Formats: sequence, C-alpha cells, structure tokens
Amino acid sequence: MGQIQATIDTATDTIAVFDPSTELRIGEIADGGEAAVDTAVAQARETFRSGAWLKKTPSERSRILYRAADLLEQRADELGDIDSRNVGMARGHARNLVLASAEQLRYNAGWCTKIYGKSSDMKMAGGITGETSDLLGYTLKEPVGVAGCIVPWNGPVLVAITKLAPALAAGCSIVLKPAEETPLSAPVLGEILIEAGVPEGVVNIVNGHGHTVGAALAAHPDVDKIAFTGSTEVGKLIVQAAAGNLKKVMLELGGKSPVLIYDDADMSRAIPGAALGAFINSGQGCVCGSRVYAQRKSYDRVVEGLSKAAQALRLGGPDDQNVDIGPLISGRQMERVLGFIEEGRRDGVEIVTGGHRLDRKGYFVAPTLLTGVREDMRLMKEEIFGPVVAVIPFDDEEEVLSWANDTVYGLAAAVWTQDITRAHRVAKRLEAGTVWLNAQFAWDPAMPLGGYKQSGWGQEYGLEGVEAYMKTKSVYTGL
Repeated sequence: MGQIQATIDTATDTIAVFDPSTELRIGEIADGGEAAVDTAVAQARETFRSGAWLKKTPSERSRILYRAADLLEQRADELGDIDSRNVGMARGHARNLVLASAEQLRYNAGWCTKIYGKSSDMKMAGGITGETSDLLGYTLKEPVGVAGCIVPWNGPVLVAITKLAPALAAGCSIVLKPAEETPLSAPVLGEILIEAGVPEGVVNIVNGHGHTVGAALAAHPDVDKIAFTGSTEVGKLIVQAAAGNLKKVMLELGGKSPVLIYDDADMSRAIPGAALGAFINSGQGCVCGSRVYAQRKSYDRVVEGLSKAAQALRLGGPDDQNVDIGPLISGRQMERVLGFIEEGRRDGVEIVTGGHRLDRKGYFVAPTLLTGVREDMRLMKEEIFGPVVAVIPFDDEEEVLSWANDTVYGLAAAVWTQDITRAHRVAKRLEAGTVWLNAQFAWDPAMPLGGYKQSGWGQEYGLEGVEAYMKTKSVYTGL
C-alpha cells in the first residue's frame, strides 16, 4: 500500500512528522524500539491472562464498544482535522473516515453477544469391547490472545479501528503500531477507548519505524497474531518474522484493481465512478482502480469523460477551501509517482491530462490520465499508489478478462454494464476478493474484505473479521 518515508534524528531516535500539503514539520514521535515492544506485549499478555477484558460479560463489552463509537463520533471533527493535516487528505474525506470508523465499532460491538460454538450428538464404535458409545461434541470459540496490529498511513483512524474493533469483540489484548508518518490520531483513540471503559493495558500503542517496532512486534514470541495492512513487499517480511512461533498472520496488501466498462454501461454513472475509484485520496488506496478497460466503441467517450473529471478535481490542503483531494504523503512518494509517469512518457505513453507536480508547496501531483499503455509496462504491473490511471480499449470478454487477471494482485475489481447476466458471469471469473458491479468504492462493515493472490491472507470486516481473532477448540464428552 505505497511507499513510506520519515525523517530520523539519529541522535535522539525521534521521527519527525510532516504536513504533506505544506512540507512543514508539525510534530515528532520517539521510536520506541524493541524495548517498548517488549513492555507493551508484556502488558497486553498480563491483561489477557488476568481477564481484565475477557472476563467482562459479553453484554458489558458490547456496551463499552458502543460507548466508544459514540465518543469517536463526538470527536469526529477533531480526529478528522488531525488526520487531514497528518495525511494531507481533504478535511471532509478525513471526517467521513472517522464516522465510518464509528460504524465499524458499532457493527463489531454487536458480535460480542453472538460468539458461540456448535454442538453435535455423536456415536462412536470401537474400544476394547467394540460397543457403541454416545458422545456429545461441542466447539468453543476463544480469543487468539495478544494481537499485534500494524496499520498504514493512508487512513490512520479507520484502519486502526478496523483491527481494534474485531480484536476487542473477540476478547483479545492488543499492541497497536501506527504508521510512523501518521501517528498523531492514535493517542486520541487510546483516550476514547479508556474513557469508554476498556481497561488500561488492553490496548497498547507503540510508535516507531517499521524496521524497528514493526519488525520487533512481528517476531515477538509472546504475540499470538499479527494483523498488517501495507505493501506486499513488507507483508512477505512479516510472514518470515512470524515464523519463529508460527503466530497467525492476517495481511491486507497491495492491489492493481481493474475497472471494466462495457459499451452498454450507464456512462453517467460509470465515468464518475471510475474517476472516484482512481483518484480518491490522490490514488493512495490499495483498492483504487488504476487500470480502466473501456470497450472499443465507448473508449473515446470514457477517455474524454475521465480527462474532464481529472481536470475538475480541486487539489489543496487542510486549510484550503472546497478541496476534493490532497497531496501525496511524502516527497519520496511524489518522486516515485512522477518517476512512473516519466518512464511511461519515455516509452511512448500519451499523457492526456496531468503528469506533473503542482507549482506550489506540498507534494501535489496533478490527477493523471494515460493512454497508449501496453500490458507489459510497469505502469500496468506495479502498484503506483498515486493519482494515475491508464485507459485501455478492449474488444471482447475473453480478452479483457485475461488482461484484468494478469496480475500478481487480486484485491478488488469493478464492472460497469447493464447486462445483468454478463455482470454476474464476469464477477465469478475476476480473480479478486471484492468485485463491484455498477458501483465503485462501496463499503459496509458487514461485508468481508480480503485479497486473492499476493493481495493478502485472510479477511477483515464481517463475521470473518471477528473470527480472524479467534481460535476453535473441539470438546468430546462421553455419555
């Protein structure tokens, strides 16, 4: 899910935090390192063993999470402002993500009273006498234990709550590592959970770099599970680090999402939907639709429509008015995105609109639309994580499906067509964990989210998201 950057003061092991819309330093955090991880894990283990959270009745845990959702909603403006300045995203978008986080808490709060196993009457033949005996079998659902949660910078509050809420519903204790670029909202989340009634030590927050705190958390022998959202490259390193005690690993990783627009699509919805999917949060989303395939007869119309949509987007920072999207997270990420565009330019790709940095302070890249891109180019293979979309014409279904699925990723895909039979047929054949039909960027906490191929392991959201923080025990009772 994109590249990362932070500035280290090597003398004091501090990490500077910047507003990417102004390039100004707005704070700093200390890199806790391995020692802070050890302390946090020990605290989490102690609260799990003592039952500080788990021994509360399910209804009490549910009430606490509902209360946390209300408190989060009450502080939506404050948290939205923090994330807007820290990430650079539009203020309204940041606030909406906080409100979505409150709904995530409410949804998971409902599961606290609905976690149970199943029972079965059985007969078993055998033993010394060969007689048949009656058995009662049942399963128990138990929390996995101490969960280490590592979250990215592109949605600090939402992704943190996406992990905290189901882990708490399941009864776990937690160590949370915010992204080093965007750590400023995490302490507020900690305050909210304590105020709501989550006992101290159940949720522990440790700041630091991925290669220090993140690596120590992933390798820690007393952590039972790692839940990570980020790049596929780092996800593979986490799998290696987790091998020491074979801890459970859940990964939500990169994507290169295809968008299929057929000639019969409702273009009044398809073109704005594809633009939203490509450019929201300046393209810094793992499910962003960066590959748009338009059927031949509609290709020119789609290119023109997306070009106009890109040019109409208003860029700015938290202090600007009427902003649609903000800057990229860092100078390093901006140079990476511009490097992809320049590489395409050298290879003969046409830049229909955008393709440059804005002439102002901040890491702003103009929304960019490319044509003439070949399937074998890096532009079509690698996750750019910026406001860059390529449009490619296609003629028939087999052709476009072969292109859409020709990727190491499989996180999301979208299909725009008014042929309902085609829509469901194509949805079955797309190799992606989430498929939108005549919609894009739809989301609900009840619907699981997970990736195929190198886009991840496991699923978040829904009942699957809660069960990801649980383990199952089978019990046999002779009658």
